[in-house]
Amino acid sequence: MKKLKEISTLPPKQASKDECKDELTAFHKQLFELQNVFYADGRYGLLIILQGMDTSGKDGTIRHVMTCMNPMGLRVQSFKKPTEEEQKHDFLWRIYPHIPAKSMIEVFNRSYYEDITVPLVNNTLTEEKLKHRYKLINELEQHLVQNDIHVLKFFLHISEEKQEEKIKERLSKPHKRWKYSKEDEKAAKNWDAYTAVYDKLIEQCNDIPWHIIPADKRWYRNYSVAKIINKHLNQLNLKYPKS
Repeated sequence: MKKLKEISTLPPKQASKDECKDELTAFHKQLFELQNVFYADGRYGLLIILQGMDTSGKDGTIRHVMTCMNPMGLRVQSFKKPTEEEQKHDFLWRIYPHIPAKSMIEVFNRSYYEDITVPLVNNTLTEEKLKHRYKLINELEQHLVQNDIHVLKFFLHISEEKQEEKIKERLSKPHKRWKYSKEDEKAAKNWDAYTAVYDKLIEQCNDIPWHIIPADKRWYRNYSVAKIINKHLNQLNLKYPKS
């Protein structure tokens, strides 16, 4: 398996910005229809996980890919630093209420994978406990799939230079200033450590494979994610119930 540093964060040379934007518009129409029949069909749920470095575009991906769908069948859940109450329970406790029901699509903006990346970077868990978490996550995802809850995992892959550019953008543009956090710069200074952590995470929790999305260019990131979701839903042979 390739390391993240060996994978480009840029679109392939043959990718056309105009063509990808046109295809994204077409995907929006298709996703709207597919989600309708997905909801009506009722046999499956879908969990979409978005992970990536700070500023990798998780919010933007949700805004530009998912908002074409009917909000009655789509939910988004963001996972930040665990609250005091959440820390009293096992690390998956806060996840369970947000596992999608049949007919529903749930998007995780960050996820239970934060409970691996943060302890790894901060060296707060033993190797034995980390291995236990890898095992539980793999088992959870297999359990979901066995119960017809499909799982799509995306790692939004940006370069160190692009992250620095986006942090400066957050500081300079008033409508983005609210997104800025000192934690952004702290994470940026630990770029190599976070890259190594994600390499390990992707390697250890790959029973359900990851989609590594080049994310330096928003237009290609959005196009790629929409294309994969569209393809997955098309493969389910979804049908409206007979009246």
